[in-house]
Formats: sequence, C-alpha cells, structure tokens
Amino acid sequence: MSQGAGIDSILKENRVFAPPHEFAVASRVPSLERYQELYDLAERDPEAYWAGVALDLRWTKPWTQVLDWQPPSARWFDGAETNLSHNCLDRHLATRGNRAALIWEGEPGDARILTYQQLHRETCRFANVLLRLGVRQGDRVAIYLPMVPEAAIAMLACARIGAVHSVVFGGFSAEALRDRINDAGAKLVVTADGGYRRGKVVALKAAVDAAVERAPSVERVVVVRRTGDKVAMEPGRDSYWHELVEGVSDKHEAASLPAEHPLFILYTSGTTGKPKGIVHTTAGYMVGVYSTTQMVFDLKDNDTYWCTADVGWVTGHSYVVYGPLLNGATTVMYEGAPDFPEQDRLWKIIDKYDVTIFYTAPTAIRAFMRWGEQWPMRHDLASLRLLGTVGEPINPEAWMWYRQVIGGGRCPIVDTWWQTETGAIMCSPLPGATPTKPGSCTRPLPGIAMDVVTRDGTPVPPGQGGLLVVRRPWPSMLRTVWGDPERYARTYWSDVPGCYFTGDGARRDEDGYFWVMGRVDDVINVAGHRLGTMEVESALVAHPAVAEAAVVGRPDDLKGQAIVAFVTLKGGTGARLEPGEDARKALMAHVVTEIGAIARPDDIRFTDALPKTRSGKIMRRLLKEIAAGGETKGDTSTLEDISILARLRADDE
Repeated sequence: MSQGAGIDSILKENRVFAPPHEFAVASRVPSLERYQELYDLAERDPEAYWAGVALDLRWTKPWTQVLDWQPPSARWFDGAETNLSHNCLDRHLATRGNRAALIWEGEPGDARILTYQQLHRETCRFANVLLRLGVRQGDRVAIYLPMVPEAAIAMLACARIGAVHSVVFGGFSAEALRDRINDAGAKLVVTADGGYRRGKVVALKAAVDAAVERAPSVERVVVVRRTGDKVAMEPGRDSYWHELVEGVSDKHEAASLPAEHPLFILYTSGTTGKPKGIVHTTAGYMVGVYSTTQMVFDLKDNDTYWCTADVGWVTGHSYVVYGPLLNGATTVMYEGAPDFPEQDRLWKIIDKYDVTIFYTAPTAIRAFMRWGEQWPMRHDLASLRLLGTVGEPINPEAWMWYRQVIGGGRCPIVDTWWQTETGAIMCSPLPGATPTKPGSCTRPLPGIAMDVVTRDGTPVPPGQGGLLVVRRPWPSMLRTVWGDPERYARTYWSDVPGCYFTGDGARRDEDGYFWVMGRVDDVINVAGHRLGTMEVESALVAHPAVAEAAVVGRPDDLKGQAIVAFVTLKGGTGARLEPGEDARKALMAHVVTEIGAIARPDDIRFTDALPKTRSGKIMRRLLKEIAAGGETKGDTSTLEDISILARLRADDE
C-alpha cells in the first residue's frame, strides 16, 4: 500500500436496530450515555480504569505499576502475583460451589455436568498429576484433545501450577502437531484415544505417536480414554489419564505467579513459513477476558452461555473456558459437528439446556442459512436472550437471518471484532446500550483506542477505508512471538508508526461505528480503485440464491486486477438459480445494483464448498492462487478439507 492510499468503501447499510427496552433496563450498561461515560473515563486515565477492573479479581501480591510500556514491549500489573485457575475456580466455591460450571455434550449424545466444586477437584487432581510427572513452572504442555471436559481441566491445571499450555486443535495433522510441539519445546502431551466427528472416530493418539517420533522434547504422553478404541501405548512414556488421577489428592494450592508469567502459546498459521506462536501472559489476559465476557455478554447469574468455538482456537480459550469461568458462569461445551446426526443439532442443544446466550461464527450462520429455516423451527429457542458473532466480518444479510430466524427478532446481536493476538474482544456493541447496524462491530470497548489510518498514521475521514490500528497497549495484548521477538516487532509494530497494526482494513462511519473490511492483503486494486473483498462478498450473499461467496483478485493487464468470485448456491427446491451462464449474469447484475459497476465480478465460479480453516475462516490466499492459475503454496495445515482444492483446480482446467 502506498503511503497515503486508502481503501474505497462502496457498501452502504442504513438499517439500525435499537436495544430492546426490556433488555436495556435490566442490563449492566443500560444506555449509550452510560457507555460513553465509561469510555470517556477510560480515555482520561486508561491505567486507572484497568486497575479498577482488576480489583474485582483476587491477587496474592499487589502491583507496583499498572503499565510499563517500552514499545513494543508491555508489562501489565507489574510486581503483582495471582493465579488464573484460582480466579476461575477457588474464588467461586463459597458462593457458587454447587452451580454448574460446565455442561458438556458428546456427539454420540452422552453428557456430563460439572459443578464448580467438581471442576475444582478434577483440576486439582490433574495439577498434582502434572507435578508428579515432572512438569514445573515454565514447562510447556501440548494439549491435543477433542472437545471434552478434560481439555478445560488440563488448561486450568497448567495455569494452576504455572506450566505454559499450547492447545493444538484436534483436527490438525501429525505434521502440524509436531511443528507446534517442537517450536514450543513441549515436555508433555495430553491427548485422547480418539474423538467423534460426524459419527466417525478421529484417531488422535495415532497422530501423537507419529508427531512425537520427531519431537525430542516430549517425555510423557497422557491419554484420555474417550472412545475406548485400542491404541498403542509406549511403556514408560504413555499413561492413561484415568489411571493417573486414581487415588490422587483433590487438594492443591494454586501457585502464586508473577503477573507477566506466560500463560499459553497459541499458534496462528502464516501465509508462508512456520506458524507464529502467540504468547499471552497471566494477569493482563485474565483482566481482559474477565471484563469483556461480563460486559459484552451482559452476564447474569441465571444465564446458560454457549460459545461454539473449539478450545484449539483463541475463542475457545477466552470465551469457552477462561472468560465464563472467571465470571462464575455456566458454560456449554459440545464435542461434535453441527450437522450430526441431523442439521438441527445445535438448536436441539439450545432447547435441551435452555441456553440463553449463543456465540458462533458467520461461517456457521451461512451454513445454517443454506440448510434452511426448517431445522431451527423444529425446536423451542425462546430461552435465547442474546446472540453473538465472532471470527470474521459478518455479511449484513446473514446478520439479518440470524436476528430473525434464530433470535426471533427479539435478541440483540453482539458482532465482535478481535484476534488471537488481542486476546479479548476489542470492538463490539454493548447489548443494552448500542444501537446495532448489520455488519458493523460498532464501537471500541472502554479502554481500547482504535483508529482507521493511512500508512503514516494519519486518521482517514469518515466513510473512507484505511488501516485498522490500536493506538495504545491494552492488558490482554500478546507479549511476543514465542522464540522470535524480532518477528513480533516486525509483524505488529513496524507498519504504522506508534501503533499496533491489526492487518485488517476498515472504515468508520459518521456515527463512529467501525466496519471491518477484511484483511488488507485481500484488497483488490481495480482500475485504480482499492476495493475490500468483504463488501463484494456481502453484495453476492445478499442475493436470495447465494449461500456463501469468496472474492479474490487476479492479475489483469488492463485493470491491474480482475475480480473473481467463488460462489456456493443454496440447495433444495427453493434455490432460484442453477450453476451456469444465466446464474453468472444474474449475480453480476445483482452486484452492480447493490454497489455499482466498479465491483462487477469479471468471473464467477460455482463450487459446492470453499476452502476453510478448521475454525471456519475462508482461506482466500488459496483461492487467489487458484484464480491466478498457479500452484497453491504455503501453510495448508489449518485447512479443514484439502480435497476442496483438488476440485477447484479441476474446475479451473
């Protein structure tokens, strides 16, 4: 991007939805005026604001300094000591000991409910097991599990003794697991004999065996018996979880850890080269996820909260495990696929457990749309009072479908923007305070200083696209890239002077609302106009026949870049278009009507599926390479179904 170049914003959205009166009057932040008071308070003295939030939690030693900022290195609550596991569990025992902490449902239909007292006992037992196996403060533990309660227990046990956990999504290959184990230098791996996915067993232990063959740092492997399948067990190295915890004390005093003690490493894939190990530390992360879970989801004592993310992703860390438990909430965890045994599984779970807060990804919402309204209509969703979205910008039409069909037109939607690197939500409506606009994450949370700027850091005018940055440090920010501080400084702090660069493009409208336009790498330069792919995708998805769309650019001698759209049409008898030339013309005309001729796709390719990461994000980098006729290169370890690439390449020939 040139020094002053902006991004042309061409998508217009004028619908506004005020918070329902009944919701607002009972909420923690009941008005826009109250939000503004909190925001202004935090702007005047950010350190005092965050110190006030931190006082809600327990500390074994007070801080001497709220923030020590030596760009790009931050130390929050310096001098203090605390323990995240203690704050998630022990802190609640006197008042919430018999309350459900974790409601778990396995894909085959088995279920477990753990109270705070029970979760505390199980965590203490496994903390004692880890110590017996030689794990000490600062040692790294890799966790490679399905979505079972032991995943949360292992995380909490690591936090309890000061071990650094590195959760690796259970769908990753042995090679991807090995790379992450070796980069972190993990001493111990926690895995399972297998997990269930769409009725089949995913062989996790076999993948661990293959990975550990070339991972010399691993001394022990702990295996959760989930499926009961027979697996190879290496004598002296491998042990079953249930055998290790038998007879072990359920008493354990949580370690008092320095505020900046590393809590976890979580790997994000780069476009090329090895994945980045994002490091989060104990106290700042704890304060960030505690406050955002409470404020954004307006948590009440009678809420049953469900975030559908896997613990292998940061959303699972922050908003399945740590954020809800820090607030003493009841959190739901589901092991399997959303369409097994049928496409109503999630709605069935909401109905069964009277879920009140539901937080999922735009990709999932578009899948629900494609499957049809008949599935949620089978179930009573009246318990829901709040909906949320996470993972990528949501198309306005998907937002509207979510509001009407799942929320019954009565539930506010919190459209949240944040990243693995930010640790916690940065920009989101507050459901009792903020009027919402479909597709906008609205305004930054109190204590967060976001802006939209040019490359030299100059703010751009309202309505103009630019680079999305954060202007000052915040408690839950990443501290470094594991083993590579230079990469941390170069990747996040070198592009825009004095700012953390998110990698996203965005615009801010006349009301101060932020509209994230996708990764800056995904901007297309068409005849001198810089267009965000998300806006063209939103126009395509607004067509009633389109389930999903991904837009990329390919080199073009005349225009610089041409727009190529990969489109999945809705199935069933209600589909209004069949793949072919007529459908291409109809969709091109629709984009012109929605946002103008400059955004008309040069090519539309129909596909039954798009290449996505296992967290549901479309891998546009791979589509860009296919559109340009080249080979797909770089890291594909996060790709959910690699066969999609072969089908797309075949269609291109």
